[in-house]
Amino acid sequence: MYHDFNYPAVLSASGRAAWQIDDILPVDARLDFTRPFLPESLAQARAQAGLGVEERIVLNQIRGHEYLSIFGLVEEFILPFVLDHVREDLAGDDRIRALLQFASEEAKHIQLFKRFEGVFVAGFGTECAVIGPSEAIAAEVLKHDPLSVALLILQIEWMTQRHYLDSVRDNLGIEPLFASLLRHHWMEEAQHAKLDTLIVEAIAARMTAAEIDKAVDGYLEIGAFFDQGFRAQTALNLDAFERAVGRTLDERARTAFLEGQHQALRWTYLGSGMTHLNFLATLAAISPEARARVEAISPAFC
Repeated sequence: MYHDFNYPAVLSASGRAAWQIDDILPVDARLDFTRPFLPESLAQARAQAGLGVEERIVLNQIRGHEYLSIFGLVEEFILPFVLDHVREDLAGDDRIRALLQFASEEAKHIQLFKRFEGVFVAGFGTECAVIGPSEAIAAEVLKHDPLSVALLILQIEWMTQRHYLDSVRDNLGIEPLFASLLRHHWMEEAQHAKLDTLIVEAIAARMTAAEIDKAVDGYLEIGAFFDQGFRAQTALNLDAFERAVGRTLDERARTAFLEGQHQALRWTYLGSGMTHLNFLATLAAISPEARARVEAISPAFC
């Protein structure tokens, strides 16, 4: 066994890590817009040639807004997926309680990110559009095989862990309130990653090798769908950036922005999760061929 995750332990850890929205982001909270929100490894604002120091901070903050907005968007399909999985088997108290806690925490995160949206808009002063609507994206994702969706969710959860541990935890330069929000989100997602590992294993155990292979096709199709969405999001970010700084980039700079930032989004939301060792270990456990396929594709997103 490549892990020791179990429902009672996750349930216990979730209780110890519990927090309330008002303690993390009070209704009267104010963000410090003199500071970056995201670590540079995710925002990659400094890599954009031709931008001044303050402009790079603006771009970073737009990326921070996008980051939590995308999380809010994906959690709107994670929530119904988890509830559907609970309904499949109502036996086993610890399992049911752990999965319902999972769903409750995802609902809390959605509410937290909506509150952040209000705080951000009040301080930033420029509208930052986000791909959607979330209902249409959720419908597109959830039409796939449950294992395809579970793999995507597992990738997202391990991605969250990697972002915080590798880039946020020891970064003293980013906006403190934003950093605190990411830390508390990470605390609960650490348990969600374990639960979704168990969900993936349970679903895959009922499937043939051919069915698993087809579900991996579906997982990759969802990834391609989001990759196109991230290309569109990059264009939205560019529009917000130009309005926020009050200037239009020339054609060469716009092309460089779109190419560089699209790749930054690909790493943030796809590559960093696809290459996480725990995600790859789960793939190998259900199908060594699935791991090999993902490892062959992932360099495009890194």
